[in-house]
Amino acid sequence: MERLSGVLRVPLHPNSRTLHRVGVSLCLSAETKTLCVPIANAIFFCGDRVEGSGNPVIERISNLQKLSEIVVSKFGSSINAWVIEASVFNGPFAVYKDFISSMNQYGEPRSYNPIGFPASTSTVSLLSNCLEEAKKVILRTQVGSRSGCTSACSFSQPKTFILGFSKGGTVLNQIVTELGFSDIGSNVNSPNVGSENTYIVPKTKEDLLNSISDIHYVDVGLNTAGAYLTNPNVFERISKRLMQGAPQLRFLLHGTPRQWNDKRRDWIRNEKDKMLRLLESEVPKSLGKLKVFSRYYFNNMPPSMQMHFEIIESLDVS
Repeated sequence: MERLSGVLRVPLHPNSRTLHRVGVSLCLSAETKTLCVPIANAIFFCGDRVEGSGNPVIERISNLQKLSEIVVSKFGSSINAWVIEASVFNGPFAVYKDFISSMNQYGEPRSYNPIGFPASTSTVSLLSNCLEEAKKVILRTQVGSRSGCTSACSFSQPKTFILGFSKGGTVLNQIVTELGFSDIGSNVNSPNVGSENTYIVPKTKEDLLNSISDIHYVDVGLNTAGAYLTNPNVFERISKRLMQGAPQLRFLLHGTPRQWNDKRRDWIRNEKDKMLRLLESEVPKSLGKLKVFSRYYFNNMPPSMQMHFEIIESLDVS
């Protein structure tokens, strides 16, 4: 399958003054060279910037286009990859202000609250704007492309895989909170045959939340509390959603000594352990539809910034 790859600069809203940089690797139809419906959308939220590290490994893996290629290599060539960078930085610190309602000037969340569903709403808006920008790129580069730039490579509604790396995990925490407080909706188990009702990206926040099947925490961490979600009410509500008919959901917590063995920030491991316990306590109630995994990488190596990035290439997403 051919692909459209690059880094797009798009606003979250038409009147927005700030732009998000999004690395994309999107499925193209081999016959028509148009965008087509993937089997899944993998959405990766980046962390803080590491500037002037002088480390070629970190510099390479920090590249948005390289990250989108890594994501595709993990989930397969039939997926679309969207690697999202925060629109605002305070020095090196990513500030996901459009996704989390309450945070300090360094982008560290004060709380995770479902009111207004900011993370899922912003994600849907950003993906939609990225898709329109990608169509414009195709029209500019492929003479004779037909209007719309889409075709049906898949006949089922795409799943969604959500990944949060480092501070990007805060967006995951907000999305998971919103998932717990969202309605299942009538379309969650309805078959989608034919392309007329199938979209490349979710059209509404309900579509997004109901399509999530995998949630990957990738070496997340903060300089304050809040790296992992520890609100038992959220996980109880997610378990209830599953019992009421929502599709299977997998949580995968990936970590390295850089975060999980940091004695100066021992709350990271404590939060991870608590989140893991909360999730595992809900597994028996979920009729087998909640799956939970914890994976530790480079465990025999001393903590380093390089391993913090290398975990992305080493991810086991099976």
